[in-house]
Amino acid sequence: MKKTILTLFATAALSATAFAADIKPAIIYDLGGKFDKSFNEAAYNGAERFKKETGIEYREFEIANDAQREQALRRFAQDGNNPIVMASFSWEAALEKVSAEFPDTKFAVIDMVLDKPNVKSIVFKEQEGSYIVGVLAAMASKNKTVSFVGGMDVPLIHKFACGYVGGAKASGAKVLEAYTGSTPDAWNDPVKGGEIAKSQMDQGSDVVYHAAGGTGVGVLQAAADAGKLGIGVDSNQNNLFPGKVLTSMVKRVDVAVYQAFMDAKDDKFTFGPSNLGLKEEGVGYAVDDNNKALLTPEMIAAADKAKAAILDGSLVVHDYMSDEACPY
Repeated sequence: MKKTILTLFATAALSATAFAADIKPAIIYDLGGKFDKSFNEAAYNGAERFKKETGIEYREFEIANDAQREQALRRFAQDGNNPIVMASFSWEAALEKVSAEFPDTKFAVIDMVLDKPNVKSIVFKEQEGSYIVGVLAAMASKNKTVSFVGGMDVPLIHKFACGYVGGAKASGAKVLEAYTGSTPDAWNDPVKGGEIAKSQMDQGSDVVYHAAGGTGVGVLQAAADAGKLGIGVDSNQNNLFPGKVLTSMVKRVDVAVYQAFMDAKDDKFTFGPSNLGLKEEGVGYAVDDNNKALLTPEMIAAADKAKAAILDGSLVVHDYMSDEACPY
């Protein structure tokens, strides 16, 4: 009997080991660095949560330039990494080619849709979360002038901006809008981000929202130094400048990465697009000890009202990606 029990334990242990060995997850970050305090770092946090909960290690890589995308992706696939998660819309060309070369590898990409049988596409309704922080920005603004600093001037970032403009204008504020650049360097230029924010504040803006990756740290710094308010993005950035960040439009990239790894482990990985908004808790705004004193009951009520309207369908926030135009 004792021998039988030991045999069962040994068999179970071997099965668990074999099962764990079937998954060799990997993540490749976008330009701007793993610890950008924003998008990439959220992806990293999701991978770390998976490792902590399961004990399964993952492989990672930070690209230094666009030329490394296809090379890194192919190397991971050749090495048997599966699934492979990529953070950013900029992976389209590399993923289209490499996913066809490795049809048995599971790929997941964040912020773009690629119609391939072995690709999971995870996108977000950034316009919904941005609308709500636009409402909060307008209500917090003494000058009724707020602003937006985007990173790379691409449709996805206009999607953030358009939602923000809609919420701010609906609450009585005008919006200044600018972008850091038209190349990937725009994600990692905090000095320029700060300069743009200062220019906007010189024009009367007293609340500045950024969607600019690592560049956004410079935006938040400039707002804090000027005694104005910043709004963070992707990760909860309230703690970067406590009392100076009104809120952060959180985009649950961490959950997307964690769930992709976990679904692969549990053999529940699905392909095709998923679109995460307020209803799916894919976007929202952050409240914690660093910013709760800045949010009045009236502001919270207005944000809750806007959220409820979006959820029940009476308010549809325009999606810039649908026609690359903003009606607000």
